[in-house]
Amino acid sequence: MTDQRAGRILLSVQGFNPKKWHELLSAERQVVTEPQGESDPSIDYAVVWKHQPGILATLPNLKAIFSIGAGVDHIFADPKLPDVPIVRVVAGNLTQHMVDYVVWRVLDHQRQGMFYRAEQAKKSWREIAQPASPDVSVGILGLGELGLAAAKALKAIGFDVKGWTRTEKSVDGVETFSGEAGLTPFLNATDILVVLLPHTPATEGIVDYELLSKLRRDNGLGGACLINAGRGKLQKEADILRALDDGTLKEASLDVFETEPLAATSPLWTHPRVFVTPHAAATSDARHLVPLMVEQMDRFERGDPLQHLVDRKAGY
Repeated sequence: MTDQRAGRILLSVQGFNPKKWHELLSAERQVVTEPQGESDPSIDYAVVWKHQPGILATLPNLKAIFSIGAGVDHIFADPKLPDVPIVRVVAGNLTQHMVDYVVWRVLDHQRQGMFYRAEQAKKSWREIAQPASPDVSVGILGLGELGLAAAKALKAIGFDVKGWTRTEKSVDGVETFSGEAGLTPFLNATDILVVLLPHTPATEGIVDYELLSKLRRDNGLGGACLINAGRGKLQKEADILRALDDGTLKEASLDVFETEPLAATSPLWTHPRVFVTPHAAATSDARHLVPLMVEQMDRFERGDPLQHLVDRKAGY
C-alpha cells in the first residue's frame, strides 16, 4: 500500500514506455510524471532516464536523483542540474546481464563465430584455428562494478584477463594497468578489447583509430577484436569502420552507438564483420531495480547514508 507520508517521486523518462516503473513505484510511494506548477515542493526524489533538461531545477525540496540505467551521462547533460546526490544503479540482475553479454561475445570471437556463420551461409565445410582460452588475452577497459564482474567471469573460464583503469587498481588474478602511461602497454597485450568505461568528457571518443591500432594483431585469432558494451559516445564509428576495412581490426561486437537508435543508413548494420545489438547488453529491469531504489529512500529517511553515489567531479 502506498505510504502517503513518504517522499514523493517524480518519474521522468524518455525513450521507452515507463508504465512498469510507474506501476511498481506507485505500489510503494506517490509518483508523478510532471511537477505541479513551476516550483513543486512536494517532490523529494527523482527517478530519471534522459529527463527533460531543467525540470529537476524546479524542485526546491529534491533530495536525491536515481538513474534508471547504469550510466549517468544523461543526467549530467542537464545544464541546470541541481546540487543533490545522484545514485547509480548497482544491481545483481543488471550486472549478471552484462557479464553474460561480455562472456557471450568474447567466446564468439574466440571460437570464430563470424567465420562459421558465413561458412554456413555458403554451405561450406571448412575449419580454421580456434585458440584455447588461456592463449587469448582479453583486455577490459574500465574496471568498475561491471568491468570487475566481467573480468572475474572471464578469468574463471580460463582467459588471460587484463584491465585498465584511470587510477591504479589491484585485482586478484588480473594484470592491471593504469593512467596514460599504462594505456599503450595494456592495448599492445590485448587480443579482444572489452570497453566498459563510463562516458565523461575525458573518455568521449577514446575508441578511435589510434587506440585500435595499438591492439595486438599477431595472435591466434587472426587479428584484434572489439566489444563495446559501455557507452556509444566512447567510440568513433568512422574510425572503427576504417580499422575493419584496412585490417587493423578483425571484428567488432557493438551494443552501443554514437546516436541511438542506430540509423538505418549506417554501414555497421551490414558490415560482414560487425555484430550489432540494440543497446540490449544489460537492460534495466524495473522488477529488480525499483525495490533497491525504494530501499535506499527508506534508509535515507531513517538517517542512513545513500549508497552507490556518483562522484560529480569524476562524472561517474
